[in-house]
Amino acid sequence: MSIATGLPEDFKADDYDMLVVGAGYAGSVVARRFAESCGAKVCVLEMRDHIAGNAYDCYDEAGVLIHQYGPHIYHTFNSRVNSFLSRFTEFTDYEHRVLADVHGTLMPVPFNHASLKLAFGEERGEELYQKLVATFGENKKVPIMQLREKNDPDLQEVADYVYENIFLYYTMKQWGQTPDEIDPSITGRVPVFVGDDDRYFPQAPYQGMPAEGYTSMFERMLDHDLIDVFVEVDARQILSVEGNHVVVQGKPYGGEVVYTGPLDELFQCDAGALPYRSLDMRFETLAMDRFQPVGTVNYTTSEDFTRITEFKNMTGQELEGVTTIMREYPLAYDREAGMDAYYPIIEPENQELYQQYRDRVGMIANFHPAGRLAEYRYYDMDAVTASALDLSDEIIAAHA
Repeated sequence: MSIATGLPEDFKADDYDMLVVGAGYAGSVVARRFAESCGAKVCVLEMRDHIAGNAYDCYDEAGVLIHQYGPHIYHTFNSRVNSFLSRFTEFTDYEHRVLADVHGTLMPVPFNHASLKLAFGEERGEELYQKLVATFGENKKVPIMQLREKNDPDLQEVADYVYENIFLYYTMKQWGQTPDEIDPSITGRVPVFVGDDDRYFPQAPYQGMPAEGYTSMFERMLDHDLIDVFVEVDARQILSVEGNHVVVQGKPYGGEVVYTGPLDELFQCDAGALPYRSLDMRFETLAMDRFQPVGTVNYTTSEDFTRITEFKNMTGQELEGVTTIMREYPLAYDREAGMDAYYPIIEPENQELYQQYRDRVGMIANFHPAGRLAEYRYYDMDAVTASALDLSDEIIAAHA
């Protein structure tokens, strides 16, 4: 692998069998698999000055390993995803735990046995827990909509508490919506965990953090003799879609194109801009060993920010007398202000607009939209990796 800043004057796209736009999960996974499976030469074009996409991590001035674009917690049920990523890193045994600050009391989320007793007191909390066990069984995740469907006053009491104290204000901050605007389908997914397991992903068999960080994992993934990476390159300066062709450097390109950027921006948003939510992430370095008991504390009933992340609690980094925390302030996405687009707003009219853009590339056999931005959907890291593995299977099969 070579990584260069900017494109050289003698750059020729035709020297490559595949152009990949974006060096995050989707682009990097496909690049690696195509290069090693087909012996094909791959060019990766990345707009930022680094690889790894939003999973990028680095050391701050205090020497703390931070996640520049917010906490990334590896977990998956998918053995293929785990096997593939494990080629490029060892994973620690970290298991994510989250606490919610509810009127000053820290309680586990998803809401569980311990949370019930903290919220309702030992005796009443235990009564409600036993009702949950009798109704649903132990070690089950139960969406609060299911609690309401039982038409039981005790279960309704639990559902109402979780909705009002764990979900409502947090979601209003996250999405900038009032309660009547929040889609009921989102409410219905909020779970109560009937059990004592306080892990955020209690049933995922593969969990951890890359032992040397995410960026190191991506460096190894892209470290192949047939892969060239160019950072600080806006691919739209050389690549466009014209009719049923991908045009690169002024002429139709015959190789494969994997595009992971915003699909609307490829067309200068000429049908309208797809909306997102963004985040203002504020880092603070503190002269102490530890700020909070877990990696993430959600502020569900107070504060303008949604959560505080303390990175040392996740990475296991040993560094005495200093720690770095990050507060997340959700805000409306402003493309012109250079904000990062984090969360697509999945509403019918936005999906219809996205589909208009998708239809314009749907007949181009060598153009493959991939990943969170190009597919306008929310992806966990393992899900986007799985999708990229599937896409690479299709491309490899076509070149067999």
